[in-house]
Amino acid sequence: MKFVWTAVVGAVLAWALPAAAQEKTSIGVLALSSSGPVYIAKAKGYFAREGLDVDLKIFTSAQQVPVAVASGDVDFGVTGLTAGYYNLAAKGAVTMIAAQSRDEPGYPLSAYVATKAAHDAGLSKPADLKGRRIAITTVGSTFHYMLGILGQKYGFTVKDLTMVPLQDVPKMVAAFKGGQVDAMVAPVTVARQVVADGAGTIVGWAGDETPWQLGALFTAPKMIAGRRDVVVRFIRAYQTATAEYHAAFNARDAQGKPVKGPNHDELLGIIAEATKQKPEIVAEGLPYVDPQGRLMVNDIHNQVKFWQSEGQVDKALDPAGILDLSFVQGHTGVPK
Repeated sequence: MKFVWTAVVGAVLAWALPAAAQEKTSIGVLALSSSGPVYIAKAKGYFAREGLDVDLKIFTSAQQVPVAVASGDVDFGVTGLTAGYYNLAAKGAVTMIAAQSRDEPGYPLSAYVATKAAHDAGLSKPADLKGRRIAITTVGSTFHYMLGILGQKYGFTVKDLTMVPLQDVPKMVAAFKGGQVDAMVAPVTVARQVVADGAGTIVGWAGDETPWQLGALFTAPKMIAGRRDVVVRFIRAYQTATAEYHAAFNARDAQGKPVKGPNHDELLGIIAEATKQKPEIVAEGLPYVDPQGRLMVNDIHNQVKFWQSEGQVDKALDPAGILDLSFVQGHTGVPK
């Protein structure tokens, strides 16, 4: 009996040791489907398997996340890239280490939406946005950049249109429906709801027009210098989740329609619970995520140059200096 009891105690202790030995770390996220791989890695134990006890801290705006990393409130952050992010990077406060979501051809994520009146008057394609009043959240936002690179493609600048900053998406929709603007750049779920309401028409998708690196995973330089092993293990768990996300959600058939991959419903449920949305709503707005977390480095360089041209970011900033490409292999568009 003593042998049995000793064996049981030994087994319990062996089971408990990994949890006791786990190193605490934290990440700031938004409650959006673009943070899906982080939610998956947490829920499915991929962080725990790497010996990490990861605390997820939820923020309500993209700019709050890099600020939290810079101040040490969290160790990692994952969110959309804005002019504010690059200003913090210019001060040496944050370093980009892997990809989050991106606008990719064939993956409806960010839409150009025309009001009914503007569409009837000839706004039928993205190039027609030149000279129009367009609702965005704020100057320096991802929406601002999307209009900038659209202009790069079609030979105009943001000075050739009127951006109307309205702080948040609900106010954008209100201005759109009220006829105060001709168009807006909107997330897919918002765009489709506006169309369903009969208030507008989707005239194009940012992913089809101008693929770009919308979001990234980042940390503080002191984290890389002082806790590099934690960064390595964190990214390894993150990549396990990005690969699973990719297999479940990114597949398309010959007609370009989504195909359910392995563990689709399970992962959709994890993201729906984390974002407090219905699974069918989440499924409509799942962004493309690279299976290995690889960055579109050429676009990161373009983002910095664009914000510098807009007077939003210090012209002395070198894009190469705010990237650490050593944690993920095979980043695309790396300058020679």
